[in-house]
Amino acid sequence: MKNVVFKKWSNSIIIVAIVSLIIGALAGALSGLAVVDSLMNENFSFFTSPIYQIFQPSQDSIQDSIVDSVPLDLEVDSDSEKTIKAVEKINPAVVSIVVSKYVSSYYSLETYPFGDDFFNDFFNDPFRGPSIPTPVPNKEQPKEKQEVGGGTGFVVSAAEGLILTNKHVVTDEEAEYSVITNEGKKYEAEVLARDPFNDMAILKISAIDLPEIKLGDSDQIKLGESVIAIGNALGEFRNTVTKGVISGISRRIEAGDNYGRLEVLEDVIQTDAAINFGNSGGPLINLQGEVIGINTAISSQGQLIGFAIPINQAKQVINSVKEHGRIIRPFLGVRYVIINKEIAEENNLPYDYGALIIKGEKITDLAVIPGSPANKAGLEENDIILEIEGKKITQNNSLAKEIQKHQPGEEISLKVYHRGEEKEIKAVLDEYGD
Repeated sequence: MKNVVFKKWSNSIIIVAIVSLIIGALAGALSGLAVVDSLMNENFSFFTSPIYQIFQPSQDSIQDSIVDSVPLDLEVDSDSEKTIKAVEKINPAVVSIVVSKYVSSYYSLETYPFGDDFFNDFFNDPFRGPSIPTPVPNKEQPKEKQEVGGGTGFVVSAAEGLILTNKHVVTDEEAEYSVITNEGKKYEAEVLARDPFNDMAILKISAIDLPEIKLGDSDQIKLGESVIAIGNALGEFRNTVTKGVISGISRRIEAGDNYGRLEVLEDVIQTDAAINFGNSGGPLINLQGEVIGINTAISSQGQLIGFAIPINQAKQVINSVKEHGRIIRPFLGVRYVIINKEIAEENNLPYDYGALIIKGEKITDLAVIPGSPANKAGLEENDIILEIEGKKITQNNSLAKEIQKHQPGEEISLKVYHRGEEKEIKAVLDEYGD
């Protein structure tokens, strides 16, 4: 009985298999025809094609797949679209700055092609910036105006024709400066103010119809956030765009140039967006088309390590120039070094934070400037300023940073370690002047 039953079932299976093959062939042919027909149809829709339906047999599954896959594509397009829109929004307000000077035709400038006296952090610049001209002996030649440098800036007040840039771009007081807009228009520029404490300067041009840039909030930036740098790359490629991310926040660097000038820049933004020579003073923007920083320095021994001054530091400078025609900075009048654990241990100090008041290397570099607010308040060399208005002074919150939060004429409270004991003192800030 078992064998008979087996034969009957075998015959049935063979019949079912043959029928299935026939039906499958017919179904395949029909599907193929449907696909060809769909492809030939002008109103072909991916979501209704037989191919898509093969993998998504139910309406619920189709909806689930759309929810899962479409946002991924839209996200890619969205990031690219945001970048394009941000650049289109900012570009018209970005300008190139040209530095010109009368020099002898026999002088040897030996400049890097674009002549940007660009700050480099920590290391010596491997590219030569504009060197001091060397005259040919015993020959007096007529002087000619030549382009000896350049950088970038951006419009911060269209109504007044104000342009923000780096101080080191316009540091030469004997040079002449001109501005070239994105449309190619050229204007003579006047340097209204150079910041005594930071690498910023304000220029003024006669144009009043330029697009104005929107300033963002640099206190809200996040690590990994996408950013875009725009600038006059190599002094030749105007409004060059590069993109990257924020690599670091609140960096403290010591930047220098080919003339031996050094400047400590605090709380700067680190980015891997390529900042090229000539980008000095250009904007670092977010994907909303807002400026969050001013491109300032690069590491000459690193790849894609650039630094920008947070735009919030510039807002006070801009407002000061608008209201007073100059940059007004509060002034305490001390020379100091920020204490850390290493300094505290090596010098047997009772604190591993605070600002230690010390004199400089030169005999004229006094620890406390005579007649200054610090001098009037009784501060002395080797005092340690621990807090200002209840806020600790640390490497991430320097004395200069806290002082800049106040205005000239304002009285501030300082917690100081003075001659072996802590004490509270009051000081009335002055306005900084040369």
